[in-house]
Amino acid sequence: MSVKSEQQLELEFQQRIDKGEVIEPKDWMPERYRKQLIRMMSQHAHSEVVGMLPEGNWITRAPSLRRKCVLLAKVQDEGGHGLYIYSGTETLGVSRDQLVEELNSGKAKYSSIFNYPTLSWADIGAIGWLVDGAAIVNQTVLAKCSYGPYARAMVRICKEENFHHKQGYEILATLMKGNEEQRAMAQDSINRWWWPSLMMFGPSDKDSPNSADLLRWKVKRYSNDELRQRFIDRTVPQAMNIGLTLPDPDLKWNEETQHYDFGPINWEEFFQVINGHGICNKERLKARKKAHSEGAWVREAATAYAHKKAGKMIAA
Repeated sequence: MSVKSEQQLELEFQQRIDKGEVIEPKDWMPERYRKQLIRMMSQHAHSEVVGMLPEGNWITRAPSLRRKCVLLAKVQDEGGHGLYIYSGTETLGVSRDQLVEELNSGKAKYSSIFNYPTLSWADIGAIGWLVDGAAIVNQTVLAKCSYGPYARAMVRICKEENFHHKQGYEILATLMKGNEEQRAMAQDSINRWWWPSLMMFGPSDKDSPNSADLLRWKVKRYSNDELRQRFIDRTVPQAMNIGLTLPDPDLKWNEETQHYDFGPINWEEFFQVINGHGICNKERLKARKKAHSEGAWVREAATAYAHKKAGKMIAA
């Protein structure tokens, strides 16, 4: 029986991708495909977990019991999203302990957006509307990616993110119906969060060493610029509907392209933040390391219980 060459295996793999087939954990895959998925999925999982921090410190300061309950549920959802994706990443042969260690050591990246501070209650609305809105645009596409465990995780996550998006928009819409101070608070939050939200999609794919392969393998279905444009086109009418002004003097509807034109993005700021020099980078990493350290006893207890239960099953 002849053994297929690496080249033949890669050719057959690409043919499966081109046919729209879904790749499962036990299927053969190129090593670069596996490594790119680990990089992408782990960054996504880290972002969900770190994303709990900007909102978590507003749970006790939310303006009503209803707002507290909704925000608490939202933060819990984000933690769950991280766990779904960590589980999916483990199917690629990497342990969760390793992924968490890379996050806590500062080696792993997560979304730049979570290194900005939440200065007012309106910022919670801006995160729900803009940040989760951008996430939905990206994740609905990932629900159709070529790797089965990642795609399936996105289905449930996207349903929950839609609630988060509506929660954020409702907060801002309510503030915009309030007094002058409340409207100013809402506008200020949008002035600070709009551009970082556009940066969430990353620079143009022509500047990325990974995008060509990810698009060819259908892990990504659209370019960063295409997803960013889709987000802008959806978000501008929503802002106009509640009286918010997006902080871009170049933003205007283009009749020829049937899209909104927008101004230049400060990519220097983006790279400064992802390289550890954002406003809250050190604070976020410190909080994650502290939580991991203080939660060690829980992990140890859960492991001991699992071993004890497994021993009883074997004995039976």
